[in-house]
Amino acid sequence: MSKFGELIDVEIPVLLDFFTEWNEQSTAMHPVLRDVAAALGDKARVIKIDVEKNKELSEALRVKSLPTLILYKDGEMKWRQSGEQDVNTLIALVQDFI
Repeated sequence: MSKFGELIDVEIPVLLDFFTEWNEQSTAMHPVLRDVAAALGDKARVIKIDVEKNKELSEALRVKSLPTLILYKDGEMKWRQSGEQDVNTLIALVQDFI
């Protein structure tokens, strides 16, 4: 968990995508998140977290449905949403915190 703190406690926005490979909505978000990361470059981070491999973290954050997207900045949760999102919505959202 201490590594998680280091991951989110940065000055740039960090968008976390909690997913599993067997969830269709989760895998549908992969190309969307790739596009978001490409559009934002080094102004933000997009990190995918497999809930199967990170059960403790997923439980601590109460991730119940997939995909779940959470935006952090300076270690503080700024936004959270479950379900699919489109590229433009996510880019606009993250840019609000740059």
